[in-house]
Amino acid sequence: MIYNDKITTLADLACIQAEQFSNKTALTCQAKSLTYLQLHTQSNRVANALLAQGIKAQSRVAILAKDSLSSFAILFACAKINAVLVPINWRLAALEISYIITDADVEILFIGAEFHSLVKSIKNELPCLKTIITLEKNEHDWLNYDVWYQQFSDVQPQIPIEPNDVVVQIYTSGTTGRPKGVQLGHYSFFAIAKEVVQQNKTWINWRATDKSLLVIPFFHIGGLWWAIRGLASGAENILLPGFIGIEILAAIEKYQITKICMVPSMIQVLLTEPDCQQTDFSALEYIVYGGSPIAESLLKKAMATFGCQFVQIYGMTETGNCAVTLPANDHTWENPARLKAAGKPFPGVSIAVVNHQKEALGFGEIGEIWIKSPANMIGYWKLPEATAATLVDGWIHTGDAGYLDEAGYLYICDRIKDMICYAGENIYPAEIENILSEHTAVAEVAVIGIPDEDWGESIKAIVVLKAGMSATAFDIINFVRGKLADFKLPRSVEFTESLPRTPSGKIQKGQLRAKYWQGYQRQVN
Repeated sequence: MIYNDKITTLADLACIQAEQFSNKTALTCQAKSLTYLQLHTQSNRVANALLAQGIKAQSRVAILAKDSLSSFAILFACAKINAVLVPINWRLAALEISYIITDADVEILFIGAEFHSLVKSIKNELPCLKTIITLEKNEHDWLNYDVWYQQFSDVQPQIPIEPNDVVVQIYTSGTTGRPKGVQLGHYSFFAIAKEVVQQNKTWINWRATDKSLLVIPFFHIGGLWWAIRGLASGAENILLPGFIGIEILAAIEKYQITKICMVPSMIQVLLTEPDCQQTDFSALEYIVYGGSPIAESLLKKAMATFGCQFVQIYGMTETGNCAVTLPANDHTWENPARLKAAGKPFPGVSIAVVNHQKEALGFGEIGEIWIKSPANMIGYWKLPEATAATLVDGWIHTGDAGYLDEAGYLYICDRIKDMICYAGENIYPAEIENILSEHTAVAEVAVIGIPDEDWGESIKAIVVLKAGMSATAFDIINFVRGKLADFKLPRSVEFTESLPRTPSGKIQKGQLRAKYWQGYQRQVN
């Protein structure tokens, strides 16, 4: 992994890479591109424009748009003036987006054209929002990005920035029904690379000659982290705003992609494309996958089809993305049991598996996974109690259950928390349960994840109706529609007379899940 010890912040990255790789293409998107120098100078203009708008150190700036060249200029502009970028998941519903903008105290919002109507519908509910800037055509009385930023100097503003300053705030689904803003410092994007290089490791052998494909949106930590690693290596990074299988395959062949990061459901989509068997994958060296476990059958087919090295990563937004990796040399069918592992900790990362008494467990004993990483989050925004419960003495309490083997490999078995992983999206049942409990016919509801061969897990709502009331599965699913993102809608509904509970009254979701997970070696799919 390439690491330049002079780069300690995202502001450093833009500036130093502009000097080192001046006229080399940094980013390409839909026939447009920016060299490293152009990315630097455009982000300088945007930085100066933000300062003119009154943005101060640690002010929150948000972006609601599919990834583009402008997205990265805005990211680095925020970094250069010590502001914090809040990239918003554009798949969310209007109420969720409104909550994030309000919770983050966003002052300036950049939006893509397809989100104009949504923003217009919630604009009056956003008291802190001072300015809206549209990245494309303007149908309202908003500033136009291209006209706005080009008026300003391309000289980098001299604002003091420290590696420990918050640079991005990424919202994760909330265990209590509200998303939490994970604050990540500049250091989160460089700490692991530093440790890898200091221990003379190569990981996936990043080089300046690489062609990296960006297909995970950068509102996900995985997408943002992958993009930064490519830019930090001096690679050419090809950006696709959406995941359309045939377009991904065409890009892999056209640009001779060498590295790509995907969630397993994306790999599944590519393999089902008719053009997949005719695509030239000869330049492809590594596929890095994570976000959810991968089925053995899918991995076998992918390895045979793509003919490249495969590497798995495991981590979470709170750990600054990846903390554990299963390297390419462990992706062998000579030891199929090893392929069920998440991997070993990256250099500089410590893993512990503990019981309810917070005591370390022995090899093979299942408990909660704790992670101590130099890339760990600073904390949750405005949630000191949640931060104190999750980040304890430098350890992130993941809520995942697993065990370590004698060789130091980590295996993920279950989730202590109730999170559902659908197509790489983390979904917390509480969000859906809170809404369904408002349905006039619903007395009780529990939401669980059940196995899904295509998407890992799908969402099932188990409903107890009020006496004398009736509802159909369609009624239940449709009640959630519009209140949450479509990917959070239940895919199926089961009606029952009662829900199993513990003596203290807590719903026993493990019991509800049991019949659907029979025959599976682990309770995540």
